[in-house]
Amino acid sequence: MAPLLAIPPFPGARAPAFAVPGIALDADPDMLLAALARHRVGGCYWGRQLAGPARLDAANWPADADPWPLLDAAEEVCLPAGDPRALLALAAGKPVRFTNGEPVNKHALVDAYLTGWQWRDPFSGAIINLLQAIELCGFWRKPIDDNRDIAAVLGFAHWKRPTVAPLLWNGQDTPFSGGVPALARGDLVAVWRSRLSKAQTAALVGRPVLEVEDGFIRSVGLGADCVPPLSIIVDGAGVHFDPNQPSGLELLLQNSVFPPDLLARAQQLRAAIIAGGLSKYERGGSAPLSRPGGSRRHVLVPGQVEDDRAVTSGGALSSNLELLRRARAEAGPDAYVIYKPHPDVLAGHRKGLIAEGDMAALADRTETTAPMAALIAMADELHVNSSLAGFEALLRGKPVTVHGVPFYAGWGLTTDRGPVPARRTARRSLDEVVAAAYLLYPRYLDPETGLPCPPEVLVQRLTAAAPTLDPAASAVVTLRRATGRVRRLLGR
Repeated sequence: MAPLLAIPPFPGARAPAFAVPGIALDADPDMLLAALARHRVGGCYWGRQLAGPARLDAANWPADADPWPLLDAAEEVCLPAGDPRALLALAAGKPVRFTNGEPVNKHALVDAYLTGWQWRDPFSGAIINLLQAIELCGFWRKPIDDNRDIAAVLGFAHWKRPTVAPLLWNGQDTPFSGGVPALARGDLVAVWRSRLSKAQTAALVGRPVLEVEDGFIRSVGLGADCVPPLSIIVDGAGVHFDPNQPSGLELLLQNSVFPPDLLARAQQLRAAIIAGGLSKYERGGSAPLSRPGGSRRHVLVPGQVEDDRAVTSGGALSSNLELLRRARAEAGPDAYVIYKPHPDVLAGHRKGLIAEGDMAALADRTETTAPMAALIAMADELHVNSSLAGFEALLRGKPVTVHGVPFYAGWGLTTDRGPVPARRTARRSLDEVVAAAYLLYPRYLDPETGLPCPPEVLVQRLTAAAPTLDPAASAVVTLRRATGRVRRLLGR
């Protein structure tokens, strides 16, 4: 006898036991069945999507099929006595009978397949109640459903695929393609656009595309060093850093109503990020930094990768030098200006170095080693182009002047110098933006279990210890860092 709920077999997952036999617990069966129907979980809920017959029975109900579309179409359900799928039919509000004529005992089925088990949170190992287990299965079902129509996944480097695959899994596979796949009209394609070939780009003209980018809490280590992402963004409307069209994140911020429980969760997540000293690529120490400029106002200016799409897509200054000039002019001669080069630029992988003479004329200090979170905590204010560091500064209560148009500009939280689109008319609290940007928009992967997880789990993992890379990945990182040092020496 197996429990009705299970963890989907996400590629590469190392899932612990979700259910262990336990003492049957008293619970309202109707409440539990309503929760199953609301989240559409139970059985092989990640399985193939099939059209169902009006009369559903064991012969036309494949074991590897998602039960819910079949139940949507069914007018009646006939199953062998004690079949756990009878519970799903009852949850769907369908008339159910057993083939041997035995009456359907709802309470006995609930005890056998739901309340007669102890449910464990796979991330912490803690015992959770049955409603929490159902909600967790619903959490896993949502991205699977969102991925159902993906026919091809393009532009993903091989070192990135192990952590991306579970987050783009459609219940059957993750269809990575190295070439130009044969696509039917209307096929959905997920792309890492900056890595597409010319032939792939041409093949996608006029087709529906999901843009995939790194999430805002990504990893401990750089993508340019081939450290794989632990969170991604999947957006069918646009990309969050391009203000020329609304992205899914902008639409969330413009149109959503954020309930109090979501805002409370956002506030707690923000506190955990700050306590962990986390930024997009780093886990910084919590020890405060000394103020090199003494009592002078400290202005932090984070550089960016100048050929990154976040800079070249429009609405941002084209160079770090121009950003530093504007920051110095606005801050004034009495301010202590700290410039922090982007880590990818500093590592020698990407474009964006400022000549030493210009740096010395405009910045009082160039910081290359201190973690971003610690620098933000020490600074009095930030000037940014479109860097995520500006948002990370808002989390920590710092004033931010924005010279480009990142996703967090235009909502009343920043001093905006860039051309913010007039369509951004809503005024948002910090926790509303945190809820959209961290809780609702990205997808996250737990580095320990390999399962999609809530952001709180990844924050806890990154705060506790940096994920361990496998030996092959560590070798790639070492090679990439050596290559970057050579590029810097050659001035490339």
